[in-house]
Amino acid sequence: MWQSYLNGLLVSLGLIMAIGTQNAYVLAQSLRREHHLSVALLCIVCDAVLVAAGVFGLANVLANNPTLLAVARWGGVVFLLWYGAMALRRALSPQSLAEGDTDGQRSRRAVLLTALAVTLLNPHVYLDTVLLIGSLGAQQAVPGAYVAGAASASVVWFSTLAIGAAWLAPWLARPTTWRLLDLMVAVMMFSVAVQLIRTA
Repeated sequence: MWQSYLNGLLVSLGLIMAIGTQNAYVLAQSLRREHHLSVALLCIVCDAVLVAAGVFGLANVLANNPTLLAVARWGGVVFLLWYGAMALRRALSPQSLAEGDTDGQRSRRAVLLTALAVTLLNPHVYLDTVLLIGSLGAQQAVPGAYVAGAASASVVWFSTLAIGAAWLAPWLARPTTWRLLDLMVAVMMFSVAVQLIRTA
């Protein structure tokens, strides 16, 4: 049982720590202190549900249905390009930080819907979380323990990212820092979109 748990923990940590669209969004929200704990919790729940679904059968369904993967891919490309364009616009605007301050925080619902889109409209979540992590988990001696290990990895990573970045926010709250962060998010979104287009 513990071997399956550790396998889930280590495999998931290895994949989740790579900077991707989901991590970039959590980081941005945490630095803004804009419903960052709710965003982290949503990402944890989504990862746990997707890993469990992959381990207990969804990985096989996706692997055998290229149409579903194609829909996920092109929907993800459209969303990533749109979100990247918004981040790039903020990065190129000298008033981006000031505008964010005067407009106030977005509602929790708006922030969580965007987090859900960043998570579920990114085809990499299905390729990595469902297919890769899920298919590995299906081969474990105790698949349930593997799912628990993968979920633990999400809890550790997203909690650390959300709390750590929010703690650093007062030292990073300079217009240049925010513009660089938005530029990093834009580059990340565009690069993932281009990668998806090339591998179509």
